[in-house]
Amino acid sequence: MTKVPPGQPLTLFNSLSRSVETFVPIDPAMARVYSCGPTVYHYAHLGNLRAYIFTDILRRALAWKGWPVTHVINITDVGHLTSDADEGDDKMEAAAKKSGRTIWDIAAFYTAAFKSDIARLNIIDPSRWSVATDHIAEMIDFAKLVEAHGAAYQLDTGLYFDVTRVPDYGRLAGAAPDEDGHGRISEVEGKRHPADFALWRRSPPDEQRQMEWESPWGKGAPGWHLECSVMSMKYLGAQFDIHTGGIDHREIHHCNEIAQNQAYTGSSQTGANFWMHNNFLVDRSGKMSKSKGGITTLNALIDRGVHPLAYRLLCLTAHYRSELEFSSESIAAASTRLKRIVIAVGKAKAVAQAATWPPYGPWTSAGSSLLTTFDEKISADLMTPAALPVLEDLLANKQVDADTKLRLVATMDQLLGLRLLDLDRSELRVRPADAAIDEDEIETELDRRQSARADKNFALSDQIRHDLAEKGVEVMDGDTLRWDWKLTLDG
Repeated sequence: MTKVPPGQPLTLFNSLSRSVETFVPIDPAMARVYSCGPTVYHYAHLGNLRAYIFTDILRRALAWKGWPVTHVINITDVGHLTSDADEGDDKMEAAAKKSGRTIWDIAAFYTAAFKSDIARLNIIDPSRWSVATDHIAEMIDFAKLVEAHGAAYQLDTGLYFDVTRVPDYGRLAGAAPDEDGHGRISEVEGKRHPADFALWRRSPPDEQRQMEWESPWGKGAPGWHLECSVMSMKYLGAQFDIHTGGIDHREIHHCNEIAQNQAYTGSSQTGANFWMHNNFLVDRSGKMSKSKGGITTLNALIDRGVHPLAYRLLCLTAHYRSELEFSSESIAAASTRLKRIVIAVGKAKAVAQAATWPPYGPWTSAGSSLLTTFDEKISADLMTPAALPVLEDLLANKQVDADTKLRLVATMDQLLGLRLLDLDRSELRVRPADAAIDEDEIETELDRRQSARADKNFALSDQIRHDLAEKGVEVMDGDTLRWDWKLTLDG
């Protein structure tokens, strides 16, 4: 019998059925999750990172409900083309040509950068990082079996999957294979159907790729879609619990994964019971992308004086299935909100009796109505925008003693992942990259201003405040922090 945790059942939106369903893992003792990972040809942009914040909340929710989690994220270092519609140059090859570096160097550099980003966002590392180029032999074996099952055919340019050989192709996207209205896949001479896609791309005879391997279909490289089918099956089994990714993957990439899975297993199994997708991060002109310029990476955001956990909080203020608008106003509001929460936690710590506040064991042992409400919000398809006010209500509740309050905060933060018990307010004071003054100078000026105020020289005091403001420093009278950097988001 499947173990069902106490509290509200966890319900999740399944893109495959387009409905909210109660989650029950295949294995009562373990939830298995696969997440499409980054293509490591460039820094991840903020829209990419929203996907991993969503997946982190999902993973934390599964643990909150009492299930251990095996979580796999792939690293795409080969095969992903410059268009998600299976056309153009390989992103890694193109980046290597442009930079004059080897693909291997590029992959190593941007893999490290991605892992640094998720660490700064307090995203839990997966159980396994799975690198595409470590699995080429398995991809070739997978494609050979798909071909043997009659679901693939050879052309001069490689091995192609025949989408008409599997049932309900495109069901995940809500389209049948004859409804080719999206310009889904590139036109290749000899393809049987416009939606057919490459399992293996043969290198052109006059071209040498940096990454290519021998195969039954000639020297070349795997198609992008192949890696996720191979690695998810290898590490999680032919049918596992949850597959996550951005909503753009729902239309092509994940449809192709499902088709490959069905052809390989000779069954109607899709590979995952739940297919879950987060929506886009958008700016005022549309979907966030690297080509738009401005604040598109976590580094760029930090350079403007924003703590990375403020971006995590911003993502929690919108439901993962809703578009989230990124603007100077929205990230500034999230930064202010995080500071207020951290200040409230700090006040509780200042009067608490204990030195540490471990979270409650199973959450139900706390017997708190606020915790029950928090669980209800999270259980309803990870409704973080409704869970955050429950945390803030707790912090504002004067009837809850400080030690109990902090234990409840610790319990809720197991899911929110905002580091609320160890995050000091001073950490949220992030120096903008273009700051015209350093912290020692600021402290010197504030000491001079304090002396001026003591001497009732208010003109000098006001002038020092004005001069600091001109250099991006906000003076906070009556606050132990004394000063903070002004955000420079529109600069």
